[in-house]
Amino acid sequence: MLEGSGGLFVIRTFSNEMEASIAEATLEANGIPSSVMTDSAGGTLPWLNTLHPVRLVVRESDVDLANAVLDGRIPPVEIKPEDDE
Repeated sequence: MLEGSGGLFVIRTFSNEMEASIAEATLEANGIPSSVMTDSAGGTLPWLNTLHPVRLVVRESDVDLANAVLDGRIPPVEIKPEDDE
């Protein structure tokens, strides 16, 4: 989750909140803070997403890296187990 609201940029739009949440989780797993913004009256009027798409936002400094991660241009980091010697 992002702190504050200054300097946020929309990097993707989605037709539903589920797809946006998956993209948000992908960024968070890669250490990139992000947030999903909706205009669906708190979920009570989901059809509003057709008029106002669900938006995924990141800080300005994270735009290029976030796009690269979501586009699959950044290989996943391989975590190797530590030896217990």
